[in-house]
Amino acid sequence: MALSRSARLGAVVTAALSFLTVAASSAPTPGAPGIGDTYFPLAGNGGFDARHYDLDIAYAPDTGRLDGRTTITARATENLPSFDLDLQQLTVTRVEVDGRRARFTRDGDELRVTPRGVLRKGRTFRVAVTYGGVPEPLSGPIVFGSKYGWMKTGDGVFVACEPNAASTWFPSSDHPSDKATYDIRIKAPRGLTAVSNGRLVSTRDRGGSTYTHWRESRPMATYLATATIGKFDVRTGRTPSGTPIYVAIDPKLKNGNSVDVYAVTAAATDYWSQVFGPYPFEETGAIVDDMPEAGFSLEVQSKPAYSAVRNETTIVHELAHQWFGDSVSVRRWKDIWLNEGFATYAQWLWAEHQGTSSAHESFLAAYDSRPAGSPFWQVEVADPQRDTMFASAVYQRGAMALQALRERIGDRAFFRLLPAWTALHRYGNADTADFVRLAERISGQRLGDPFDTWLFTTGKPAL
Repeated sequence: MALSRSARLGAVVTAALSFLTVAASSAPTPGAPGIGDTYFPLAGNGGFDARHYDLDIAYAPDTGRLDGRTTITARATENLPSFDLDLQQLTVTRVEVDGRRARFTRDGDELRVTPRGVLRKGRTFRVAVTYGGVPEPLSGPIVFGSKYGWMKTGDGVFVACEPNAASTWFPSSDHPSDKATYDIRIKAPRGLTAVSNGRLVSTRDRGGSTYTHWRESRPMATYLATATIGKFDVRTGRTPSGTPIYVAIDPKLKNGNSVDVYAVTAAATDYWSQVFGPYPFEETGAIVDDMPEAGFSLEVQSKPAYSAVRNETTIVHELAHQWFGDSVSVRRWKDIWLNEGFATYAQWLWAEHQGTSSAHESFLAAYDSRPAGSPFWQVEVADPQRDTMFASAVYQRGAMALQALRERIGDRAFFRLLPAWTALHRYGNADTADFVRLAERISGQRLGDPFDTWLFTTGKPAL
């Protein structure tokens, strides 16, 4: 078929417009400074996917100074003329992209990097940042009013960074939706022990320093990374089921704990492996440090960090997080109940396992202890807001939601659901809608009402 002259001109114009549209859509644009999490809008970064972190840090406890070089291997998810990293407080002296000097600017907690050429979509690249300074912990209402992050101790540092303090000690894409593997190398004064994530690759003394290399080969959210340094008594071995275990306890606390941290860690790791599915990491363990100013413990990946161990349930709670929070991480921080509600429910399951009380009795105790007028019932668990994201309702009412679900669908379906959840999202991210869908699929029931009642509605529900 032949086209008329006017039709041919129209076709040329249309093709030209189409070309310009395609060209415009593929034009390089800077990576976003954050992923858009409503609680921390500038946390994380757009335009790339972090794959691996190589952290090389040196810490001087006498001065508090940290010097570091962090190399991030990432894949561009769009054409990037520039991109951001998260870094708080510390001074940057040099940035390289694929071995070539790159320009950089600072805007608050954002480090903007401009490589010499556009990083094309799909390209794997390496950005190396050299930096230093004296890291300071963060504070405010978020973590129970406690300081958190990089916290100096009498003999070193206690590092526990949830939710947004990893970027106080290394440049990163500081959001749990961007997980990566890690090599962490730590230089510290000789005589101190540096404990981090995953397996210990090597340790050696040279001069007045000790050099320690840890490797976490499973994907990890930035807030779960640690470089805790101090004097520790270390015990290693295997759990009865064969999982390697590494427990480091500050000698000041070793005789003051009423709980055997090593024994409970081994037992809980093995029991949760039966209930929640295979243990997701290469090693289990604990870091127990003398840090009374930190009024919390944290589910550091592979080795929960305890500012002090108050009781056995603290240990079983933090170890349950290895599945719920560490392996399966939240997609956005508003879904934090998927971490804390599950770990609190694990405490109820542990009591049931020990024969001290049933999960139903724990549910009733939590429910009955708070009158209808309590502020506890005014928190929307599925979206608790940033400054109250660790409110007791997120923990306790989140656990109540799980018990209500268990009683609705029955034990057979419920205890199929838990390992199915950890298997489906192993080393990934998920949200509340994902959990509801899986629960409905496994149970064969429509479950909107119980989830609406316990997670999305304020006020004390009627039983």
